[in-house]
Order: sequence, then C-alpha cells, then structure tokens
Amino acid sequence: MIGSYLLLLLPLVVVAALMSDDFALTLIYLTVGAFSLGSWWSRRTLKQIEARRELDSHAFLGETIKISLKVRNNGLVPTAWVALYDSLPLALGGTKPFQRVAGFGSREESHFEYTLEARKRGYYAVGPLSISTEDLFGLGQRVVKEVPAQFITVYPKIVPLANVKIPSRSPQGTLRHHQPLFEDPTRVFGKREYVAGDSLRRVDWKATAMTGRMQVKLFEPSISLETMIFLNLNAEDYNFHGRIDSTELGIVIASSLASWVIEKRQSAGLRINGLDPLAVGGLPQPLPPRKGKGHLMRMLETLARVEMTHESPLALMVQRERSVLPWGTTLLVVTGQVEQDLLNELHQARRSGQNALLILAGSVSHVKDIQKRAAFFGVPTLAISKESELDVWRR
Repeated sequence: MIGSYLLLLLPLVVVAALMSDDFALTLIYLTVGAFSLGSWWSRRTLKQIEARRELDSHAFLGETIKISLKVRNNGLVPTAWVALYDSLPLALGGTKPFQRVAGFGSREESHFEYTLEARKRGYYAVGPLSISTEDLFGLGQRVVKEVPAQFITVYPKIVPLANVKIPSRSPQGTLRHHQPLFEDPTRVFGKREYVAGDSLRRVDWKATAMTGRMQVKLFEPSISLETMIFLNLNAEDYNFHGRIDSTELGIVIASSLASWVIEKRQSAGLRINGLDPLAVGGLPQPLPPRKGKGHLMRMLETLARVEMTHESPLALMVQRERSVLPWGTTLLVVTGQVEQDLLNELHQARRSGQNALLILAGSVSHVKDIQKRAAFFGVPTLAISKESELDVWRR
C-alpha cells in the first residue's frame, strides 16, 4: 500500500539528506523505481485480463446450474497473480463465493467451473466478478475491475394435475362437455343416416359411397376454458406466522393451474398484486389470456420473480381486470383471506356472465365461514392448506 511505501521511503530520505550517503540514495532510487514499475505492471496486466461467465439463465427446481468462467490474458505481458472473486446467491446453494488465485502467461487462458443447485424459485444475481492484482513487492495499491453480474431465473414448482373441475360458460373450444348445445366440428365420434334438414357440410361422402346411403357426421359438444388467474400476494391477507409458506403455496397453485390450462390448449392469463424486480414501477405486468407454451413460460417467469407486497387490495385488482375480460371467462382467485369487497366483485363477475372459483392457500382462519359466505354469492371455494392436498386435482 502507499502508506507502507512512504514508511519505507521517508527514513531513507532522512538518512540520505543527513549523511549524503550514496548507498541510501541508491536504495531510494530502487524503491521509487520498484514502486513505479510495480504500479505500471499491475495496471497494465489487469487491463489485459478478460473474463467471461457462461451459464443458463433459466432453470427448473431441482436442476443443477453449471457455471463456466473463462479468464484470458490477451496481452504479451505475463501476470504474476490475479485474484478472482465471484459472489453467489445463498438460496442456490452458494454457501461461499467462488475464489481463485492464478497466474497467467502471455496469451494464456484458464477455465474454471462450479455449480449451483436450483433449490428455491426466484430471480438471483450471480456476481459481479471481482478481478484484482497487486505489484510483486506489495508496495503499491491493489487494482480491481469487475465483470457485471448475470441473472438466473428459477421457475416455481409445477404440480402435474389431471382432473381440475373449472366452471366455464363459453360454448366453443376443445374440452369435451356433457351438454350437447354446441358442437365441435373437429371432434367426430360417429355417423348416422341423412335426414331432411341436415346440412350438406356434415355429409361424409366416403361413408356414403361405401354404404350406398347418405351418411352425416356426428360431432361431440365442447367448451372453451378462458381462464384468468388472480394471485394475491398482499402480505396482510395471510396469517403472519405462516405468511411465507402460504404465499409460496399460492404460487405453486397458480403455476400448476396455468400449466394445466395451457396443456389443454386453452387460454390462460395471470394477474398478481405483488412486486416484480424487473417491472416498471415494481408492479407485475398483467398477462391477458393466451394459448401456447411461450405464453406459459412468460407466466412462469413472472411467478418466479414476484414477491410479497403491502397495502395492495385484491378486490380493486379484480375490479379493474374483470371489466375487460370477455363473457364466459373463469376467474381463479388464489388468496389467503377473503374480504366482503372481494365477494362483491366476484358476485358482479357472475352477473356479467363470468365464473369464479376461490382457492384458499395455506393456513387460513375461519375456512368454513368463508365457504359459507362465498356460497351465498354462488362462488365455490376450495381450501388447500398444504401441497399434498393438490391431490384432489391429480385423480
């Protein structure tokens, strides 16, 4: 350090001034030269060092995340030593940061590898990577440069569901329905003889040619699930002692339902009153109902990042969103507590031709009372206090 250098240099200057000693002057010149050369050398070599971190930016729970660090000396000047320090998120099994000390010859490159475990859903920073060095004599100041952090998104857990009974009023779609009011022309389940009044579009000409009598196709009735998932992450709506576990369970429920709806080739949307570190203003972006795997991954990314918030009423969010949702949409509301304002909004949704299902997540007080009040408004309620109770939708 500069302080150590001055402590060494000052006595030599005093001795040289008092005694006019050539040896003391020589030591002064050597010390100043060593300090100047060491400072120049450390700054020059650090500029030549280039580091690149490679990793998968997304992972599912339980996966191992491999991180590859490539460090290269791009210059002709060798480096005596370089210290590498990469900070790692504790939630991903990074109990201590990555630390290495290495020397690099001219144009030399080294590879380092380490792993993280995707133990918990979330949005995590890996880094920044600190690269530092110092002159050989330890007289100069350590010089440091950083490589920016990179981020990893760990998706929430998805419980595979098989038999989810979600109400729907929409007449067209791909899910078979027991009420033969609307028919799906893509679902042929049989044929019958032609009768007067049948449309010629229903005629099966191949079967007609084989039997010699006019045959028409029979279609299965179907419905469409236009689903909007509302996830309540308002901290005040969950019991204090089990707040974290309950909200995490709510996220698992929301992600599992979204996956199930999308797998049925139906439209699913997502609305969350939480905090998103990547969103403008911190508010998660509303995702309107859409189909497809790409849309599902966008929902899962949002569910991976979101955190609890305070003083963000669920009823107000439902009120704003339901007014722009089409007739027949099903509102799946995942929450830890139900206030009268929320029941009023769900009642208005039903009057507008929409459906609603309340899902109580985690440790909820007075469940029977909530179910009774919700039933008065025609809103079915399901209480899920732990993940294993999702088995009701697995069978």
